[in-house]
Amino acid sequence: MVKKKLEKINLGVIVFLLLFSISTVNVGANNLSVSGQAAILIEQESGRVLYEKDAHKQLRIASITKIMTAILAIESGEMDEIVTVSSNAFGTEGSSLYLRLGEKIKLEDLVYGLMLRSGNDAAVAIAEHVGGSLDGFVYLMNEKAKEIGMNKTVFNNPHGLDDHEEHYSTAYDMALLTRYAMKDEKYREISGTKSYRAPQEGENWDRIWQNKNRLLTQLYKYCTGGKTGYTKRAKRTLVSTATKDDVNLIAVTINAPSDWQDHMYMYNWGFDTFEVYPVVKEGIVDNLQDEFYKDKVSANYTFEYPLTAGEKTAISKKITLYTPPKANEWKENGIPNPVGKISIELNGTVIGEVPLSFIGNLQEEKKNFWSKFIELVSMTLGVNKDG
Repeated sequence: MVKKKLEKINLGVIVFLLLFSISTVNVGANNLSVSGQAAILIEQESGRVLYEKDAHKQLRIASITKIMTAILAIESGEMDEIVTVSSNAFGTEGSSLYLRLGEKIKLEDLVYGLMLRSGNDAAVAIAEHVGGSLDGFVYLMNEKAKEIGMNKTVFNNPHGLDDHEEHYSTAYDMALLTRYAMKDEKYREISGTKSYRAPQEGENWDRIWQNKNRLLTQLYKYCTGGKTGYTKRAKRTLVSTATKDDVNLIAVTINAPSDWQDHMYMYNWGFDTFEVYPVVKEGIVDNLQDEFYKDKVSANYTFEYPLTAGEKTAISKKITLYTPPKANEWKENGIPNPVGKISIELNGTVIGEVPLSFIGNLQEEKKNFWSKFIELVSMTLGVNKDG
C-alpha cells in the first residue's frame, strides 16, 4: 500500500483507467442450502467470502478449537521437545489418546494426535508445555486470535470442551484462523495426514492414529485437511480445506447435522462457480502513454481474485502515480517506493491494491526532459557540440 500521499496525474501525466461495464451478478448462492446453524465458504488466497450463513454468530465450537492449539504448538519452535504428561492432562475427559501419567512423548507426536484423533489429553499436555500452564496457553490463544482478526472469538481452553461458558467463536473467525494456519507448511502437512504412527515410551509397539476427517479419508477426493468437532452443547462442528485446479477453498460449519454433505455441496458449488483470475499481472504495466513513465513502471506482484464468469466484466482498474519529478528532484532525494498503485474494484467496491515501482533510469529521464531541449535550442542558434 502506498504510504505517501499520491497526486493524481493530469494534463501532462496520464491516469490509465480500465473501466468495464458494471453489472449485478447473481452467482447462484440463493440456491445453496446447508444444514449448519452457521456456515461459510472462502477462497484461501484472497480471503474472499463466497458463501455465508450466519457466519458472524457467536457459537460454541467444540474441537475445531484445536486448530489454534496446533498452530501455536507449531509456531513455538518446540516440536522436537519431549513433553511429560501431567496428572492434569492424564485426567482430561472426552476424546483421548490414552496417554499415561508421567509418559514422555514428543510434542510433534502430540500435535498429530491432537489433529487426527482429537485427543483432549494431548491438548492439555501441549498447552502446559508451550504456555507453561493452561492459563498461560489460553492467554496465547486469545492474543493470537486478536492478531489474526478473530474479533468475536474467546478461548478458555485448548480443546473445546464445554467446561467454560465463555468459549466461543464464529464460522467467519474460524475461517480466518484456518486461512492463517494453512500458510504454515507443517500445519498443512499435519492437517492433511490420513494416518500417523507414533512411538510409545516403554512399549515395543507404536500408536497408530487414523484421521477422523472422513472428507479427507473417504468422501471427497479434493479435500486437503481440516478438523472435526463435537460436544453435546456445540453439536457437530467441522472445518475443512479443499483444492481443485489450483483453487483453494476453506469451509466451516457449526452445529451442522449433515456437515460432510454441507462441505461437499459448498465445495462443488464453489469450484463450479468461481475461477481464480489474474486481475493484475506482475511486471511492466502496458499502455502508459506519459513519456516519463512509459515502459518504466512495474506491478510488484500478481493480484489474483476468485470471480464468476460474469464478474470478470465488472472489474475496474485505475492507476495513480506521483507527478514526475522536477529536474534532479528524485536523483537528489531518492525515488519514491512505491511510485504509485493500481486500485482494483469489483462493482464499485475496492478488492485490492497493487503497489507500483519505477524501474527507469533517472539519467536517461534527465536527457529526455532537459538535454533534448538544450540540443534543440543549440541547433536553432547554429551552435554545435564543438562550439
